[in-house]
This record gives sequence, C-alpha cells and structure tokens, in this order.
Amino acid sequence: MFSRLIFFQRFGMATQVDIDVGKALNSVLTRAQKACAERSPDLPQVAPRVVAVSKTKPVGMIKEAYECGQRHFGENYVQELVDKSADADLMSSCKEIRWHFIGHLQTNKVKKVLGASNLYMVETIDSKKLANEVNKQWEKLGNGERLKVMVQVNTSGEENKHGIAPSECVSLVDHVRTQCPHLELAGIMTIGAFDHDLSQGPNPDFKVLLKCREDVCSKFNLSKDSMELSMGMSGDFEHAISVGSTNVRIGSTIFGARNYTTKPSGATKQSNTQNVSSSSQQTEQNSDSLDNLKAVSDRMSDLKVEVK
Repeated sequence: MFSRLIFFQRFGMATQVDIDVGKALNSVLTRAQKACAERSPDLPQVAPRVVAVSKTKPVGMIKEAYECGQRHFGENYVQELVDKSADADLMSSCKEIRWHFIGHLQTNKVKKVLGASNLYMVETIDSKKLANEVNKQWEKLGNGERLKVMVQVNTSGEENKHGIAPSECVSLVDHVRTQCPHLELAGIMTIGAFDHDLSQGPNPDFKVLLKCREDVCSKFNLSKDSMELSMGMSGDFEHAISVGSTNVRIGSTIFGARNYTTKPSGATKQSNTQNVSSSSQQTEQNSDSLDNLKAVSDRMSDLKVEVK
C-alpha cells in the first residue's frame, strides 16, 4: 500500500513520492536489528524499540504502519496527540497502539496529555516540577498501573534544547523514583546534536547519555538492562543503537518528509499557546530537515518519483 506525499520543494518544483510505509518500516526494523548485533558485548543486548514518529502525518499512514505490525507511535504536539488518540477510526482499528509523548511538555498541558487514550510513555520529564505534576494528574485519573516516563537530558548543552544538565540527571532520577509513586522510571533520553560527523568518532552526546546511565545505575545499584536509553532518530538511529540505544524515534524514514506548511491545526494551536521560542521551533525543523534528507537518500531507490 502506498501513501502519496509532497516531500520537498526546490527551485519551484514539487517532487511527489509514492511511499510504501510497510516497506520503509521493514527496512528500518532490519537495519535496527543489524545495528543491535554490532553492539559491544559489554552493552546490554536489549532489542531496540522503534517508535514511529507520526507528527504532522495523517491517520491513514498510522494505520498502514499499524497493519504492518508497528505498535509504538510518537507525537510531539499535545493537541495532535489528543486528537489522534481520540480518532474513532484509530481507536476501532488500532486497539493495541501505544502512544509516546516526545515533545516539550509544560505543566499546564499535563492533564491533556495524560488524558490521551492508550498513552504508554512520556519521554520528556525535564524538571521536578513537571514530574510532580505528571505524578499528581496520573493519580487523579485513577489508572491502576504506573505511567512510564523518561528523564530528558540536554547532552549537547544547547540553549534552544530542552532537558536537564547531565550533572542534574541523578538528582531528577532520584526524585522520580522516591517522590513520584505513580510514575515508573523507564530510562533517560536525549536528542543530541543533529549534525555530528561520524567519521570523527562516536556522537559525544550519546557518550554523555551513556555516562549518565552509568552514574544512575551506580548510585541506585541498578542493572544497565533496567535503565533504557532513548537516543537516535532517522539520521543516526543505527549508530545510536550500535552504541547502546534501546529506544529510537524515527519519523521521516518511515513516513516521508514532513511539510510544515500544512502542519495540523492542533499542532499550530499547541505551538502558539505554549509560546515556544522561535529558535526552539527552528531547531526542531532543522532536525527534521536533516532527517528528511537522510530518509530521501536511504529510500530513493525504493520509491517511484514523479516530478511535476
């Protein structure tokens, strides 16, 4: 089954691509398995989870991926997650879907996110205040199971990225574990620099997150297997998995490039009401642009391209 998208415009030409979501997904899973096999023996040999990032993508494409066996999906925008999780078609045909919230979350939006059907994990806990609010609201909802969360670490030190400093990771992990009884700490996550040249060696931001895990596991006497690492996107997921990532967030390589000129209304509303800085939004779109180019490079041989 193919989905047709316009994936980029240059020099006044729109390039139209028929995207076989199932084939792209299978390619990603195969590459992920191969990267996992290349891990060092001293790293946990945990099969990586692929989170299909469906932000700005239509429900039909999510259904395609689900029908091909994909269960974990990620959304960056609060309203988009709320809308998609409540979509009648998805709720009836994708009953085992598991939603990850992977965008920046403000405390005044926590209740909306936690109300999303089939919410599996919030990957972006970046302060004790946010952890407390998520814990409080999850308790109010009366769910029997604890909510899985990850602590977000700003490993690159860039001001326009969210997350705590690496030096604060142990403290926030301790707070979630001891002061938030309705949350289950699944691991730690980072976005990292978007343009690292692998010819210069492993991504230093990934190495920082690995060190954070070592510190956490040492402090609380935990096994590395029990502490997930969420790092890696379309442009670098194989490298991330090979150095230890157990959770990768992949969008454009599965669904094709994002077109922000047609961003869903919910996403636009979310951006406006949260008053996110323009530099932060631009950073996110720059990341998507790099992922888009990588995805196009990876899959051009498999796609039917028609230039209008």
